Amino acid sequence: MSLMSKLLMSTVVATVTLSANSTPDTKDLIKYVKTSVVQNPKVTIKGVTVVESTTHKDLAGWNILLTTMDLEYQGKEIHAPETMFIKDGMITGQLSNLKTGQNYRNDIKPTVPESYYDDAHLLFGNKDATHKVLIFSDPQCPFCQTLVPKIFAEAKAHPTKIAIYYYHLPLLRIHPVSDVLTRVMHVAQHEGKMNVVEKIYSLKIDPKETNVTKILSAVKSHTGYSVSADAINKKSVKDSLKSDELLAGKMMVSGTPTIYIDGVWDKERTGYTKLSK
Repeated sequence: MSLMSKLLMSTVVATVTLSANSTPDTKDLIKYVKTSVVQNPKVTIKGVTVVESTTHKDLAGWNILLTTMDLEYQGKEIHAPETMFIKDGMITGQLSNLKTGQNYRNDIKPTVPESYYDDAHLLFGNKDATHKVLIFSDPQCPFCQTLVPKIFAEAKAHPTKIAIYYYHLPLLRIHPVSDVLTRVMHVAQHEGKMNVVEKIYSLKIDPKETNVTKILSAVKSHTGYSVSADAINKKSVKDSLKSDELLAGKMMVSGTPTIYIDGVWDKERTGYTKLSK
């Protein structure tokens, strides 16, 4: 069972009456989380942060809050995404269309704040390119390995049309090796060696490997890039990776690859194919 499954109800979420009609305050939201979302009594609910308030063309009268629940579990700070549908003083986390089976919870994510498009995360393409593609990815994720290099190639081929902004989101419970790999990628990128970042996507290595010496040796053999353990263990590197994780939480990102095109979530992950035309 995943950590998130331990923290949250994974099936039915009850509907709770709010004290406010359509604009619940923080106390209302925390009450809802306590009574209907978080099931583990060992989890402390520190607060609820509203990332964005939005609507949906199919849901007349419904206000949709895209939030992160600010939690503490076993001394660790966790920011878990949660979607809340609100109407007439009622709130629920699940809203589905009985005819189509569409679960609107799965179809809505926040738009990307302009601050996410900074030079530190620009990987390929020109920053004044026509289109901005933002990616949260883990180089050991099989879906990422198939898709992300294709997006890189499009940006490299059309730098005036496509700019890639890259955020690290290593899924360490599945791929512990990504802890070291993403730090290597971060250092390489900031040395201007973008080709190393790209090549690590084709690195064949045990996803459970944690021996730093073995991992760095495998990277050097595969990419030709040599980096020391001291370089990837710097506080600034670890802080940058932690920042990427926190920003992913604010965007309600829970899996990889998660891709945004010009600020909007690309659920099908195919939008990049149309940008160079």
